[in-house]
Amino acid sequence: MTAPSTAPAPPSRGGRWIQQWDPEDETFWKETGEKVAKRNLLFSVLSEHIGFSVWTMWSVLVLFMGPEYGLTPADKFLLTSMVTLVGAVVRVPYTFAVAIFGGRNWTIISASLLLVPTIAAFTVMKPGTSFNTFLLVGLLAGIGGGNFASSMTNINAFFPLRKKGWALGLNAGGGNIGVPVIQLIALAIIGASGGPRVLLGIYIPLILVAAVLSSLFMDNIENVKNDTGAAKDAAKDGHTWIMSFLYIGTFGSFIGYSFAFGQVLTNQFGRTPLEAAYVTFIGPLLGSLIRPVGGALADKYGGAKITLWNYVGMGAATAVLIAASMQKSLGLFTVAFVVLFVLSGLGNGSTFKMIPGIFHTKALGKGLEGEEAAAYGRRLSGASMGLIGAVGALGGVGINLAFRQSFLSYGSGTGAFVAFLAFYAACFAVTWAVYLRRTAAQGQASTATEAKPQLSYAEV
Repeated sequence: MTAPSTAPAPPSRGGRWIQQWDPEDETFWKETGEKVAKRNLLFSVLSEHIGFSVWTMWSVLVLFMGPEYGLTPADKFLLTSMVTLVGAVVRVPYTFAVAIFGGRNWTIISASLLLVPTIAAFTVMKPGTSFNTFLLVGLLAGIGGGNFASSMTNINAFFPLRKKGWALGLNAGGGNIGVPVIQLIALAIIGASGGPRVLLGIYIPLILVAAVLSSLFMDNIENVKNDTGAAKDAAKDGHTWIMSFLYIGTFGSFIGYSFAFGQVLTNQFGRTPLEAAYVTFIGPLLGSLIRPVGGALADKYGGAKITLWNYVGMGAATAVLIAASMQKSLGLFTVAFVVLFVLSGLGNGSTFKMIPGIFHTKALGKGLEGEEAAAYGRRLSGASMGLIGAVGALGGVGINLAFRQSFLSYGSGTGAFVAFLAFYAACFAVTWAVYLRRTAAQGQASTATEAKPQLSYAEV
């Protein structure tokens, strides 16, 4: 079947609805699809970017909260853990919201909802507020984490398979940059002796701008539907949970360290909030910028191969962190932590690129071809992304809870880093065993016999 290569059909139900969309058709893509897809990508990144900033604003706000607030280091780690938890959980409903409301419409809604936690934090951010109140308001900020899931699901539908690694990496990387940006703004405010309300006041108008621009320039795709059968199939597929595990190691590390880095520097190395803020933004910034590179490398060499060696690097950086922590070497600790951020960002891109490739490979294994195989891959990869994104974000909860327990037990983060090193070793083993070792064994088997070739995930 040949898709039309003309401009998208006019709206059919009030709003910017595209009735026909086939990015796998090269003529359609060159004449119409690419321009529309990139425009939606741009404004999706903007909204997701601010969502990440709101989600992680408590990683910055806790730096403002000195002794006069009456919170212990354990209280602050618990607070950031719960914010991360909500951000992980809401990713599941946010994934399905795109098909219910339309990608453009949900972007407007989800961006507008960011006003709730921002205004609430502006209201309560002062000494004398109870910890339970801070905790409740912090939980509201978790909705910013959901913007990632809806944005990725939306952009996944706009781009062809051959461009997904680049597009999803750029979308996620641009969103992730919301973490260092809010930390940079906080650095400027702390340096100017400003308070946390100044930071929050800056973001309220930015949220409104993102919602308005989404309304003016984004589109809904008519044929993106919620497929409950696809959701069930994705949940039953072992690869969804394997990739969730691997994504805990990459994105879970990125978001968890984003919340915890400043607290570790202040609690373990005695840095002031200003001194911590000078360096905390560097890791998230570099990790965000390199995420599209991870996707592009995965497009070229295969996501499984990039992910495998990325875990080797993460393990090595963590081993250096353990040594630096034990030796109380601030310089080595900071450099190794920044390197770990960079590798987590690279792995974010490569692991997420694997998802559509895995399900497309499964479609080919079922004997499907062409658009039929691509449709099968889109159906299951889109359904699985919400689950994988949610479970992956839970890694951030684990990291902050691990730091909390490590500081309670040992007075430093060393114990937590030992646990993280063991986890990265497990991620390496799983990647090799599931996506690379099996491929090599099958290649030997197909050489020795004339049996029908089995699925190969080496290039996903």
